[in-house]
Amino acid sequence: MHHFPDRLKPEYKQVLLDFLYEMISNNKQQKFLETAANRTRKITVVIEDFYQPHNASALLRTCDCFGIQDVHIIEHKHKFEVIPDIVRGASKWLTVKRYNSAYENPTTTCLNSLKDLGYEIIGTQPDAMDENLEELSLQQPIAIMFGREKTGLSDQAISQCDRFMKVPMYGFTESLNVSVCAGIILHHLVWKLKSIDNHWALSENEKLDLLIQWAFQVTRNKRNLMNTFIQKYPAASLA
Repeated sequence: MHHFPDRLKPEYKQVLLDFLYEMISNNKQQKFLETAANRTRKITVVIEDFYQPHNASALLRTCDCFGIQDVHIIEHKHKFEVIPDIVRGASKWLTVKRYNSAYENPTTTCLNSLKDLGYEIIGTQPDAMDENLEELSLQQPIAIMFGREKTGLSDQAISQCDRFMKVPMYGFTESLNVSVCAGIILHHLVWKLKSIDNHWALSENEKLDLLIQWAFQVTRNKRNLMNTFIQKYPAASLA
């Protein structure tokens, strides 16, 4: 969630970040910069109706570790919940978008919005006609979709997926926990993306927005800080 006002003039974003950095250590600032430089939106993750909180928590942590900035959460029967000891605070560094009962069809709303942004929807469904992970093309931004434990993706999700992907396995069970599967997939795809695409990183403006968001995460009295900033720079607000 962004804590700076939507009505802030764009030219004052850097001023706001500098203002917030006055309250943040140099080490933390450097960590923010290094992390933002490795974030991408060319790959995003969609989670449909997970019911086991430890899987949800582990997947968010995996996204943070591999530089996936956006996570889209679809809730039908089950509310998405996390376990603090597993997620280790990862969710506060991510841009998490939820699709729930506020929408007539959360799955359709989510996937249509991603397609409008140019994403190809890649389903992970064991019994579908799958491409192997190593063969998956990254010619356009992709959204990797993971379905509910045991039952997998909903029929609605399957009908809207552009392609399906599987992780090659050679044992008797040929089955992985969803969070383990996500870790393997994201590690490989992020490595592949960075090796073939020179434009995988966020834009400078996206990085600036993200740095402000993260700076607010580690400061106290956010509302008071914002009021102080506007008082100091009254021309910063469009309102």
